[in-house]
Amino acid sequence: MNTGRSQQFQVDLRGIVDLLSRHIYSGPRVFLRELMQNACDAITARAEFEASTSPAGMPRQSSGIRITPLSDRSDEFIVRDDGIGLTASEVTDLLATVGRSSKRDIFDLPRSDFLGQFGIGLLSCFMVAETIVIRSRSARGGDAVEWQGNADGTFTVRTIPDDLPVGTSVHLRPRPGQRDLLSTPATVELAETFGEFLPIAVRVDLPGGGEQLTTRTPPFRAATTGIDEAARWAYGRDLLGQDPFDAIPLHVPGTDTVGTAYVLPYAPPPGARQATRVYLGRMLLSENADDILPDWAFFVRAVIDSTALSPTASREALVEDEALEHTRQELGAAIRRWVLDLGLTEPHRLAQFVAVHEVALKSLVRHDDELAAFIVRWLSVETTHGRMRVGDLIGRFPHLRYVETVDEYRQIAGIADPRQPLVNGGYLFDAELVRLLPLVFDGVTVEHVDLAEELDRLDPPPLDDRARVLALEERASSALSAVGCTVAVRSLDAAEIPAVYLAGAEALRAIDRGRARSVGSPLWGSVMDRIDATAEKLRPASPEGASGGVRLCLNWQNSVVRSLLDIPDDLAFARTVHLLYVQALLAAQRPLSGDDRALMMGALHALVELSARPAS
Repeated sequence: MNTGRSQQFQVDLRGIVDLLSRHIYSGPRVFLRELMQNACDAITARAEFEASTSPAGMPRQSSGIRITPLSDRSDEFIVRDDGIGLTASEVTDLLATVGRSSKRDIFDLPRSDFLGQFGIGLLSCFMVAETIVIRSRSARGGDAVEWQGNADGTFTVRTIPDDLPVGTSVHLRPRPGQRDLLSTPATVELAETFGEFLPIAVRVDLPGGGEQLTTRTPPFRAATTGIDEAARWAYGRDLLGQDPFDAIPLHVPGTDTVGTAYVLPYAPPPGARQATRVYLGRMLLSENADDILPDWAFFVRAVIDSTALSPTASREALVEDEALEHTRQELGAAIRRWVLDLGLTEPHRLAQFVAVHEVALKSLVRHDDELAAFIVRWLSVETTHGRMRVGDLIGRFPHLRYVETVDEYRQIAGIADPRQPLVNGGYLFDAELVRLLPLVFDGVTVEHVDLAEELDRLDPPPLDDRARVLALEERASSALSAVGCTVAVRSLDAAEIPAVYLAGAEALRAIDRGRARSVGSPLWGSVMDRIDATAEKLRPASPEGASGGVRLCLNWQNSVVRSLLDIPDDLAFARTVHLLYVQALLAAQRPLSGDDRALMMGALHALVELSARPAS
């Protein structure tokens, strides 16, 4: 076939190029990945062909892939391989039909043996080139062939008399504005990015002579090779920016997936997801795939290589199928086993790991009963006895009392029984962790503490003082009516605490809405008013002492509180109660509202005036 006549593509090439550059590939950089992938597939196909046809059954040793970038002496970018090559009919069929699978239909080899399954791969070169020329000779025999495709949608195919070696070379003429992407520095960078770990040598010709080898042995494939541990750790150091806490070998035989999961030596930022660097057949697929590991595994950064997982058409993500789900489960199981083994063999390192990644582990144990039984005792929670490890806590206190929010903890901590620790369940996953304990440990019980019930638990003053206490409560409540706070007098075990601020969840929400109203626009204020009105209509009637309101609990054991009974002047009494109220607010770490600050300033002003009076 030596006609040289022009023929028409079976598709609108201009539309295909636009589709490739705007909707399928992330950018024109992928052209070199596609060319290297095609070359790798061709070399593999030739090895299979020669192994099946040669008497010894042994293929020759390939020289690999050679790339010649643009230079001052040449305006042509060339990629050469010594693979199986193409015949004239194969070139026509393959390159004139977009989406045709060269590796199954032309090489007649199993589809799973190759990644380059999409005929659009070569057309990606039109993102950087005006003209593509392919020169090839097939290992099956026949004349050498030249195919030329143009950006205007035409191509020609002709046989050539040149004595070409078996293999293929691709020649690109750059588009305007794309020369830099075909230069030597960009070529070396792209070859290393996409094909650094290819099993076939890739060499880039340098402008001044010589060559640069861009491939090396992948140090993360620890499961199947005699890996250099120093190299594997060095790779992890480059990946994370510092030494990893540990390196976990990964191996999923069912999908021929191997790699390493590097444990982060630092806690990832809130909301971070796991990110995996993925190679298929040692060709880079994605730098940050977020769907390879289970969601809870965001304390590792994994690098994997597989030959059985399926890529999408762009080869920049994986197809979500049963193989990927199986791989995800097996990789998660390997990370989970590492945690278990660490606790059994190196408990001191497990403690260090938990200290760094406690939030991730608390998330994990909610969904993994077996791991929960082992790892929960190493986790810690905040209590009124200080931060305690769960194992130590349940060993001393098999019955645990906890609250759901930080606000509740700050309030109840001041009146809680000092002999029994109160657990703060307000931090991420902590309340769920406490509720999980009876399911993990025999004999452990937990109790959710209610604000009103905790107030009712406190001892009232002696009956002999009951009349005076009731009068004190009424008088103090009147002094705090402007801020909507009532007063209760109880006996607290800590005599040094004069008062404790207590507000139920609904009261705290109402306070926050009021604060938002005070700093917002009139329109926002009207919205808050409507919300308050609706909440008031929907709120069920509460019995006396329910947790919905705001209370100031005065400690009858405190000498300052007792001295309130001896203040006859109503203004002096009110100012003193105001100071106790503000002090309790600050102790509960509640922000002061405008009304709260007015009470504080009035009380301080009265105190200054009193101090300035001359002694009588």
